[in-house]
Order: sequence, then C-alpha cells, then structure tokens
Amino acid sequence: MTNDTKGMLLGLVGVTAFGLTLPATKLVIPFLDPVFIGLGRAVFAAFFAALLLLWFKEKLPTAKQFIQLSVVALGIIVGFPVLSSWAMQFVPASHGGVVAGILPLATTVVGVIIGHDRPSLAFWLTSVVGSMLVIAYALLQGAGELHVADLALLGAVLSAAIGYAVGAKLSHQLGGWQVICWALVLAFPFILLPAIYYAPDTFLHFPTSAYIGFFYLTLISQLLAFFAWYKGLALGGIARVSQTQLVQPFVTILASIIILSEVIDAMTIVFALLVIGIVWLGKKMPINRKAI
Repeated sequence: MTNDTKGMLLGLVGVTAFGLTLPATKLVIPFLDPVFIGLGRAVFAAFFAALLLLWFKEKLPTAKQFIQLSVVALGIIVGFPVLSSWAMQFVPASHGGVVAGILPLATTVVGVIIGHDRPSLAFWLTSVVGSMLVIAYALLQGAGELHVADLALLGAVLSAAIGYAVGAKLSHQLGGWQVICWALVLAFPFILLPAIYYAPDTFLHFPTSAYIGFFYLTLISQLLAFFAWYKGLALGGIARVSQTQLVQPFVTILASIIILSEVIDAMTIVFALLVIGIVWLGKKMPINRKAI
C-alpha cells in the first residue's frame, strides 16, 4: 500500500470521526454554554494527552515547534470548537455541512501557502467543483440562508484549515498523535480559567445523551480523531488528503438522521454520490510535493 493510499484511508477515518462532531454538539448545546463546550472538552482531553506524552516519554518540542503548536492550538482547540459550538445554537447540524464543504479547499489553500504541496490546475478544478457541489447542496436544502452564525462558521473553517495544515507540517517532525497532544497541553493553562468560568453550576441531572455527546467531543473529536487525521495528512499530503473532507458533510447528515432524527431525501443521496466521485477523481490528479 502506497503512502498516498494510507494517507487517504487514515484521512477518511479522521473525517468520519469529525463528521459526528456537530450532531454531538447539538446534543450538548441545550445544557452547556458554547464556550464551555468548545474549551471544556479540550481541558478534559488535555489530561489524557499529558498522560500519553508522559507514558511514552516524549521529548519537549523546540521553541520554534512550540510557536507552530500555538498556531495549531488557536485553530483546532480554540477557534473551531468555540465558533462552531456557538453557531449550533442558531442553525441545524445540516447547516454545519457548509463548514465541512468549504474545509477541503481552505485546507488546500493554506497547505499551498505554507509550502510542500503544488497542486495541478486539474486538481484545483476538481477541488473547486467538489466544494461548490457541497455548498450548492446546502443552499438547495435551505442551509445556506444568510445568518450571523454563518460568520462564525466561516471563522471556524479558517481556524480549522490553518490548524490542519500547520499541524500536518509539524507532524513530520513530532509525529501525528504527538502534535495534537502537545497542542492540548500547551493550550491547557490558557483555556482552564475561561472553561471554569463558563462551566455549569452542576453536571448532574443532564440526560444521558448530553453526557455521551460531551464524552465524544472530548475523547474523539478533540483527541483520537486527530491521531488518524494528522498521520494521514503527513503521509498523503495536505492537498490530496484534505479532499476526503468533501465526504464529511454527508457523514454529518447521516449521523443527524440517526442521532437527531432528521429526514434524508433523494437529493442528499445524489449529492453524496457526486461528491464521493469528485474525491476519487481528485485523488487521481497530479500534485507536486517538495521534499521536506
């Protein structure tokens, strides 16, 4: 199995896990402040991350790497979780599919800016077509109506794209799982007090679904999913593997059907097949990669 194929498979694992994030957030949002959902899950995840780093006796990153880790933390530990959680107060989970639809192109653009990936024109065209398909689906479903939450979703997209691309670059030096663990540990002292401030007076009397949703956000969305995601980006390249995110909206939709009892229609199936076809086509397009 080639590194490109391994990267795509690991990317799909990560995307599938990330696809459940918004439905899980919708389960929790009626009971917790969105700031606590975004930061609190990282506070708890940081404990597990620290234990892993201590268990495997990982060496401290260099000063330069800590700067890069701070960018990762701002993007995927603060920016995306808080902004997307805030948006989920006002729009349905299906609306959040817009976020996942734009992410592949945004991540590719950031990957090009920071180096290594030089996609061909054909690759850019497939990326744009795939992103437009997903956005068109959201608009046709009524999820694209202008709302103040869209600004938060746009900010979440930019935050995640930067965190993904910089983290993928750094994973060549530290390793995939080490990047997210160090980022969580680095962010911990800065997010602890805000998380405590926005924490509920009690964690008792919540429905079981809320506990399950927050547990998922903590251990999977904020930690374990990044193990596969960063490793996949490192193996297959940011530009290519980021295209697996085009499938993420439909993972979110399927999870919303099962978890939130939303109804699927023929249009969803058609668009899902079209997007998956674009992902496959994008994998075939040439991408020049510089030596790292």
